[in-house]
Amino acid sequence: MRHVGALRNEEELRAAIGHPSDVVVSKISLRLNPLTRQFIEASPFMCIATSAPDGRCDVSPRGDPAGFVRILDDRTLLIPDRPGNRIADTLRNVLENPQLGLLFLIPGIGDSFRVNGRASIIDDRELLAESAVDGKPPKLGILVEIEEAYMQCSKALIRSDLWNPEHHIERSQLPSSGAILRAVRRDGFDADEYDRERAERYARGDGLY
Repeated sequence: MRHVGALRNEEELRAAIGHPSDVVVSKISLRLNPLTRQFIEASPFMCIATSAPDGRCDVSPRGDPAGFVRILDDRTLLIPDRPGNRIADTLRNVLENPQLGLLFLIPGIGDSFRVNGRASIIDDRELLAESAVDGKPPKLGILVEIEEAYMQCSKALIRSDLWNPEHHIERSQLPSSGAILRAVRRDGFDADEYDRERAERYARGDGLY
């Protein structure tokens, strides 16, 4: 790849994009209010961004029935940690660097909601009991102390037309998870068996809670 010039400081950045308006800056709040909390209560899906001390970043999707991220008060959220692949990128990062960012999405809605804050990992059974699904409480939770909370405008979702079903595609149009694993591993991995067993587990709901 040819050499590409890069911006070196915020002065050069602002020369290229300008400054935010007073209205945009004023939307950033230190806490939730009766209006903004409705976006978290209505959201069944969010992305959580964390980083390791060496700068490596991770973004993880989290989803559950709407309102799964519990609002404990106007400065505190509780995210249930459901069973995953046990790589635990998010949790390991939080242990070393508590700063994180959250992006809440609501199907069909263009505006999204953002939260930045500091996190800790908890195992308090009494507190986590209210996050149970199908009678199964999470073993761990991520407690978030809100530092910034604000609406994100809908431009990205308008440009992507994300919620338009006419633009949705069939899963079969893309490589399967098994096929991708086989290409990465290069060891004769049985992609068809992996995909079949995975589909059966998901159909039974195994490992979801």
